[in-house]
Amino acid sequence: MNRTVLRRAALPAALALTFGLAACSGANETQTGASGSTESASTLSGSLAGAGATSQSAAQTAWQAGFNAANPDVQVSYDAVGSGGGREQFLNGAVPFAGSDRALKDEELTQAESRCNNGNAMDLPVYVSPIAIAYNLPGVTDLQLSPATLAGIFAGTITSWNAAEIAADNPGKTLPATGITPVHRSDDSGTTENFTDYLHTTAGDVWTNEADGEWPLQGGEAAQGTSGVVQAIQAGEGAIGYADESQVAGTQLGAAKVKVGDAWVGPTADAAAKAVDASPEAEGRPEGDIAIEIDRATTEAGAYPVVLVSYLVVCSSYEDAKQGELVKAYASYIASSEGQEAANKSAGNAPISDELSGKITESLNRIGA
Repeated sequence: MNRTVLRRAALPAALALTFGLAACSGANETQTGASGSTESASTLSGSLAGAGATSQSAAQTAWQAGFNAANPDVQVSYDAVGSGGGREQFLNGAVPFAGSDRALKDEELTQAESRCNNGNAMDLPVYVSPIAIAYNLPGVTDLQLSPATLAGIFAGTITSWNAAEIAADNPGKTLPATGITPVHRSDDSGTTENFTDYLHTTAGDVWTNEADGEWPLQGGEAAQGTSGVVQAIQAGEGAIGYADESQVAGTQLGAAKVKVGDAWVGPTADAAAKAVDASPEAEGRPEGDIAIEIDRATTEAGAYPVVLVSYLVVCSSYEDAKQGELVKAYASYIASSEGQEAANKSAGNAPISDELSGKITESLNRIGA
């Protein structure tokens, strides 16, 4: 993927609005406002319900507000039930779009063919964010954890904060003898799948389990959803867990740096964007699908590979044409510069590149074609 990118100026409001609704195939009409400027008046109406990844919660709230401002007769809702629940509801036809912290697997793509009116599902990467390794350890700042150490903590083989492995990663720091309580998600979670993928890829001799959306080990503390994990870490001194950085920022929790090559990198939007830009798109996917294979073992300077790319999962064809029109319009707004900047202000994620936004627009143009 092209590295140009993610810190671009927002389009002027009128142009961004036009982009956000351009996919509506004539659903808009043009009128001249009192100021003499040309504005786009939406004729869209109806309701649109989605479900899925909790990582998208803050962004979805911002997207709903921005889209509704331009389309006051459309009511959009999003149930943050987790990636697994969102995919299940989408594949069962209960919702027309889902949020998922991983792309659909081959068997899910096959299942989607009948759900998508003999079309196909499309994974659209609309939300890029670092996964923070959040910890509750008063007095300890700038914690550094190498992949093997992090894997040992979550595997339960490193049990105290002054363990030799942690001390080796943090020379000169005073570490307490406090016991470690690793916190993981209790629900089927794309964040868990991304995190376990990182552990297995970078420390496979310690973390022998393959990537999985369901936590594979016994022990530790389990919590529902991103907010549940953050609350559990906040509630227990010595706790550590993984969560979308947007929900860790602003708390009193620390966020550990991870080792990338010979450097230590923390969870920032720019660092997450660098990791995604250094990663290829997956091959052999359906038309319009844009799945990204994150290079967890990257040594790219300044990249933070504990990152999630969260997808908007939609159909290329809908039995209800009006529903397809609403999905197309809402997804177009999300992928626009205006939508990405709105999410960035609310959730702190990395706005997608102009190049990727253009690819998503091409995919969305397949809906109803």
